Amino acid sequence: MSEIPATGTGTQDLWPVIQRLAASFARRDDERGVSAEEQWTLQVLKIGEEFGEAAQAVIGARGTNPRKGYSHGWPDVQAEVADTAITALVALARMRPEDAAAYLARQLASKSAKFLPGPQQPPLDDRPEPETHR
Repeated sequence: MSEIPATGTGTQDLWPVIQRLAASFARRDDERGVSAEEQWTLQVLKIGEEFGEAAQAVIGARGTNPRKGYSHGWPDVQAEVADTAITALVALARMRPEDAAAYLARQLASKSAKFLPGPQQPPLDDRPEPETHR
């Protein structure tokens, strides 16, 4: 039986599973003689593949492919987006096995600060318009 939590888990349960997946995939690639840089490259390309599946599901959910019509539903899109996110987290864990979670937390704080006002910042609607450089 698997030790992977099924539902209702917090993000603290996420990283041990992601790290186990990353280590498992790295071990398999190491056994095949694939260099670390090549492993990272292939894992990043896998993110692109998963995103393509998410995009295909959106096209199917919207019925915009005349050959296939409504071939997917929004639950399919959600599953593919989750696959993309998992694949991206595994890629990060493969590239940064010692500190992937902390690195992601720092990146999230940095990126979100651009969109979410902090305690010392005015709400986004009250900020002055940025200068436009042409």
